Formats: sequence, structure tokens, C-alpha cells
Amino acid sequence: MNLALQEAHKCTGTPTAYCVGALLTTPDGKILSTGYSRELPGNTHAEQCCFDKLTAAGQAIPTDAILYTTMEPCSERLSGNVPCVQRVLDAGIKTVYVGVEEPVFFVVNTGREQLAKGGVNVVKVLGLEQEIGEVAIKGHQEAARASISDFGADDAIETIEGN
Repeated sequence: MNLALQEAHKCTGTPTAYCVGALLTTPDGKILSTGYSRELPGNTHAEQCCFDKLTAAGQAIPTDAILYTTMEPCSERLSGNVPCVQRVLDAGIKTVYVGVEEPVFFVVNTGREQLAKGGVNVVKVLGLEQEIGEVAIKGHQEAARASISDFGADDAIETIEGN
């Protein structure tokens, strides 16, 4: 998760979106691809960048790949792009580690629930919520942004300690 957070730090802040980082690994930890919000043209999300960079290099996304993302994958895109949850399901990924849940600020995100219904194991990594929240809201105006406290833990999903 620390590497995904490093990716999130690369984001240019914007008042209308979160700064998120992601990486895709093999089960033994080999990094296949990394990404961060708006890294590629087209209002792209971190997970989308991760996937697009891998496929642009001529590689398929392995179904045993593991996704690490600083914020739960989105279930809705206001831009009209394909939601990251659908991308995860389409790729056949079965394990997603998340740093924080998405606060109800821009949209109501049902990403965790949709992934679980699709057979994906969603695991919350504890310990980095404060820093992930601070990076996520980079570029938001003070009076019009989600509170860092909105990035709290959710007892409804499996949690692990560590990074």
C-alpha cells in the first residue's frame, strides 16, 4: 500500500476529484503496473491508468493479479468513463486491497459491495488512512472538501494491519 500511496503523491490536485494511487501485482508481489489519478489523458482514475499502461505494453491483465489502491474503486463515473469496479470485474481480478473507503462527497460509491457480489475479496489495509486522506483531497478548497475524518474504517469489510 505504501507504493500505491507513492503513486497518489504524483497526482496533480483538483477541486473536483480525489488523488489516488494504484498498483497491480502478481501473487508473489512482482509489480506489473502502477498508476495514479489523471496520469493518462481523459480524466483517468488510478486503476484505469494501471490497467491501460499494462495493456498498452501488450500484456494481458492476469486473472490472479492483485490490485492495491489507496481508495476503493469507483462504482460510478460522472465523466461517463467506465467505472473502475467494472474494469476490475472485467479483468477477472479476485483480490483488491484498499487504503480508505470513498467518502460520500462527489457520489455514493458502492464499489466494495459490487466487487463482493462479483466474487472479489476486498481487504482494507489499516494504518495509512490519515496520509491517504490528506493526499486524496489535495487541490480541494478548504470549505468544499471531504473531511479527512470521512476516510474512516468500515467494520463491514475484512481488515489487515500493515502495508
